[in-house]
Amino acid sequence: MTWVFEAEDSVVAKIGMFCLTVAVATAEVTVVAKSEQRPNVIYVLADDLGYGDLSCYGQRKIETPNIDRLSEEGIRFVNYYSGSTVCSPSRAVLMTGQHTGRVYLRGNLKGELGAELDPKMRVLPELFKEAGYVTGAFGKWGLGQTNTDDAQNPLVHGFDQFFGWKSQTLAHTYYPSTLVENGKEIELEEGTYAHDLVMEKAFAFIAESARSDRPFFCYIPTAVPHAAMHAPAELHEKWRSRFPQFEELIGEYDALDEYCPDVQNPIAAYAAMIENLDNQIGKILDLLNSLSLDEKTLIVFTSDNGPHREGGHDPIFWNSNGELRGFKRDLYEGGIRSPMLARWPGVISAGSETTHISASWDVLLTMAELLGLKVPEQSNGVSFMPTLEGKAGEQKLHSYLYWEFCIGPAQELVSQAVRVGEWKAVVEKGKSLELYNLREDPGETMDQSERHPEIVTRIEAMMSDARIPLTAESRKREL
Repeated sequence: MTWVFEAEDSVVAKIGMFCLTVAVATAEVTVVAKSEQRPNVIYVLADDLGYGDLSCYGQRKIETPNIDRLSEEGIRFVNYYSGSTVCSPSRAVLMTGQHTGRVYLRGNLKGELGAELDPKMRVLPELFKEAGYVTGAFGKWGLGQTNTDDAQNPLVHGFDQFFGWKSQTLAHTYYPSTLVENGKEIELEEGTYAHDLVMEKAFAFIAESARSDRPFFCYIPTAVPHAAMHAPAELHEKWRSRFPQFEELIGEYDALDEYCPDVQNPIAAYAAMIENLDNQIGKILDLLNSLSLDEKTLIVFTSDNGPHREGGHDPIFWNSNGELRGFKRDLYEGGIRSPMLARWPGVISAGSETTHISASWDVLLTMAELLGLKVPEQSNGVSFMPTLEGKAGEQKLHSYLYWEFCIGPAQELVSQAVRVGEWKAVVEKGKSLELYNLREDPGETMDQSERHPEIVTRIEAMMSDARIPLTAESRKREL
């Protein structure tokens, strides 16, 4: 057996050399010179959306025609992975460009205390600010309380605007009493469906930014389709009529003391949530067309981790994982492989597909290359810009991908995983390492560890090399 790995450092070196060549100009001159060439960027991060939840990835019970347009008019990734198998660390990975063997946050934290980004680190929105972009975030931040004036607030990390939930736990209800706008809580009228209000703010940001002479970065970490399974009433009733056999009543979901109404028929509610989100992606596409921004805008649509099993949602009924094994909180494929679509007319070939193995910690480096900026020092990623541009021959490869999942205030290690080429290894604390050949067995049903001890040995070494254990300092604080 021959093992061929390409060092990730070569990518960093190549881009670093490029950055040195442009460093002779001031940042201001660089922005002016390239502003017309750089696209607007809209990055939509769905919450707990499974690999099989979109019709362009095989979903048969719900149609997602507008999201499918991103595939039809852009590129579909079939080997793309989220940063983690749960919400907060997945967002930390996206922002920092570090995988979970290096990032400071490797599991959800109660109350998000300790989840905030390091203000000294160059993170995703700050790259766009450096390049002269207007920046806005709309939805579920997941990295601290958004109504503070400290590092928990997204405005501290390069966003000009933020509108969304006060905390990740409060995003468990779509009927909160308040939302946060630019650090300040605003009261909502009783019965306001918060998700729709958040999306309207995102639409307004896009329209307002288009009237300026500056490009924009619009980050939409929507709470949909995370539990609770709340959907707009009209769409919910539509799907209840289609699935009358599922009239189960699910009681209040954990949202602290916020109003979180019961859900009659959460199966129908899930379909309604997906249809509503799909309609809103259609509104974004229509808006870009009306503003003549189609060819000036890169849209990325993906998910933060695999599907959940909470609030009455049934991912087995919906076949949310397709043929993949596992769910949210697992490091099997179903917990971390995500749909990922990108559309940029004139640059990305319509209807294309890539098998390139990539992950959300690649986004930071990809955007740095897009913007012509120096790569943040902490990044572990590999730019997939050549893949977007249809230059597969120039695409650098990861030597391997690594994940770990931790729980509790002390961030205790629960499980680890590595993907290297066609091989995938998963090990849970106290158990033996499992090895799967994803080309032959994408559902991870046949453990090959006993047949290939030499691969197990190499992957164990990768797991050791990839991981820097968390310390009290890197965890920020104990709860």
